[in-house]
Amino acid sequence: MDVRPLLSRRFIWGAAALLSIAGLSQGFSAKADPYSLPIATSGPVTSDTPAAATVASQQLARQVGYAQFTAADWHVGTVRHMVMFRYKKDATTAQRAEVSGRFLHLAQDSRRPDGRPVVVSIETGFQNSGEGVEGGLQQAFLVTFRSEGDRNYYVGKPVVTDPAFFDPAHEAFKEFAGPYLDKVMVFDYDVLAVSVPADKARKTTCKSGK
Repeated sequence: MDVRPLLSRRFIWGAAALLSIAGLSQGFSAKADPYSLPIATSGPVTSDTPAAATVASQQLARQVGYAQFTAADWHVGTVRHMVMFRYKKDATTAQRAEVSGRFLHLAQDSRRPDGRPVVVSIETGFQNSGEGVEGGLQQAFLVTFRSEGDRNYYVGKPVVTDPAFFDPAHEAFKEFAGPYLDKVMVFDYDVLAVSVPADKARKTTCKSGK
């Protein structure tokens, strides 16, 4: 039994509920099937001049080769991929829910040619900070990977341009979501250090028997 439609519907309706709670909806009525809307052909306006970080990554990818740059064992360690959206004003609640549902479903869809999953997890939520420095961004996603190579394979363009070495599911998502987005911000980092309260650290040590 193919559970993808069931999972996708749950993602969509969950996202729609969150949109309503977050105050981003204006009368949700459409029942969005996660793969019902057409793939769009245009996205947010971006500069033709690549960022310095993009150029540096492109140079590294060419230097070591795409095969190594996107290999699962390339720079193993937890990598976080943070993505933040501001939707266009005319994007409907159904369209926003569909974007959210498709993004979440990449945890299932993003796989290497041999079927191995690329993503460890994807979580999402809506902006609710009162600090006033969110820059108009409305929704965030946090994608976790086991290595930089998995992240590189998942992200693909503009760094990796050969389709043999990037995730077609993520590329299709970007093409679909782009026209509904007014602004996108991305911030990636390797997890270099983790700090926890001292009492929690002591409890962890006791449980381990050390």
